Amino acid sequence: MKHIMNANTVFLGAMSATLISALTGCQSTPEEQPEAQNKFLVVEQQPNGKYVVIEEMPTTGPSRAIIHETDENGTVHERVMSESEMKALADQEYQKMQAGKSELNSEPQGEGMGLGGTILAAAGGALLGNMIGNALMNNSNFRKNQDASNRSAYHRSAAGSGSAMGSQKKSFFGNAASRSTSASSSFGG
Repeated sequence: MKHIMNANTVFLGAMSATLISALTGCQSTPEEQPEAQNKFLVVEQQPNGKYVVIEEMPTTGPSRAIIHETDENGTVHERVMSESEMKALADQEYQKMQAGKSELNSEPQGEGMGLGGTILAAAGGALLGNMIGNALMNNSNFRKNQDASNRSAYHRSAAGSGSAMGSQKKSFFGNAASRSTSASSSFGG
């Protein structure tokens, strides 16, 4: 029996090797996950008493937040919340969530949440660690509430990365399927 090796066979072998190496390279272990990045937040109290994040950015320093609250006379007061205060508030809200008593457990009820829920939604991974951050992100109601309480451009761009193509399918190499071309027999065989 005579074995014929042509360009198509070589091409298929090379593509198979590439696909296998790409798929094996995509597996990650918990140790390889990047650390949650500290956040600087600007949180604003809404007329309904709920809070929303209006600015969010990563920081190399400790996490902190500026809280804009309006008193009964309509005067806006600004205060700075330290990382330790944020951690305590986020931990308290996480405990409520574990007990099923947080507004993060239910569908969003309009824009914003209480201060603890807003802080946990915006910076939970950075404040309480990656394991808790990953657990929160696996909760669909948490993600919906996170989107409802965060108006910052940083959150929108980070949450929306990869959705610019809409529902178009992507090929293995990242091109939209409608733009991909194939060269099936151009290898002289």
